Amino acid sequence: MFKFPLILLTSLILLNGCSQSLVSEPEQVSPQLYVLNGGEITVTDISMFSPGVDQGLKKTLNNSVYVIKHPKGVFVWDTGLSDELIAQQDGVMVADGAFHLKTSTTLVEQLQQIGLTPEQVNYVGVSHFHFDHTGNLNLFKNAKILLQQQELDAAFSSDAEKYYFDPASYAQLSVDNFKPLSGQYDVFGDQSVVIYPAKGHSPGHQVLLLDLKQQGAIVLSGDLYHFESNRAHQRVPMVNFDKQQSKLAMQEIEKLITNKKAELWIQHDLEQDKKRKHSPDFYQ
Repeated sequence: MFKFPLILLTSLILLNGCSQSLVSEPEQVSPQLYVLNGGEITVTDISMFSPGVDQGLKKTLNNSVYVIKHPKGVFVWDTGLSDELIAQQDGVMVADGAFHLKTSTTLVEQLQQIGLTPEQVNYVGVSHFHFDHTGNLNLFKNAKILLQQQELDAAFSSDAEKYYFDPASYAQLSVDNFKPLSGQYDVFGDQSVVIYPAKGHSPGHQVLLLDLKQQGAIVLSGDLYHFESNRAHQRVPMVNFDKQQSKLAMQEIEKLITNKKAELWIQHDLEQDKKRKHSPDFYQ
């Protein structure tokens, strides 16, 4: 009877084992990050964001929304100004003329461009509940909304408007739509999308750390800062819940940025935003 040489038989077994291993352990797919347009905010006196500096100067801020397509689901960070503003061709003035708000496209349209509907979003993280970050939150009834407990308590309290929240922007949601957080939270369990508390600007303000395969680490700022000069001088805006907490949050997040060797993307900084790739292009 013909016998296989022992060394050949051993090689075939090893090769077969390697082949099975490759099949059973596919390479991890990197999350994809899309930068969407959440509207435009023109501030008539930017000194409200940097008290004592730039008094009377007008400044336009962008208002980005971010979508992360992850192998385990879809995550949206902040929801921009309301899509209903698209009907106002010239935008609207609010807060006694302090802000001019305008949108040129809807969030729903931008989601469609990347093959998504609001119903397909699994998670929504909101940096905080000021109106320019919750404008389209009612769209995401199927998602679990990730929020620090202090922010959730304030949002559903009788004092919500005193915190500069807009209850109408989340009136179609109940507390059951939310997952309250008590600090750091790893959304997908692989450290690629992690929420960090950064309280001060609001009772439960938070930021987002992304770890992308090609782009590296990115921190999305929420309203920790509104533009580069405020970061450089650690300035706290007038509309703010707790100045001391804000200062501490700035210190803690700067440590995080250093430790993770991360870029800081300031969400309202128009000059930074002009340098970004925008949806349907993406980072990974």
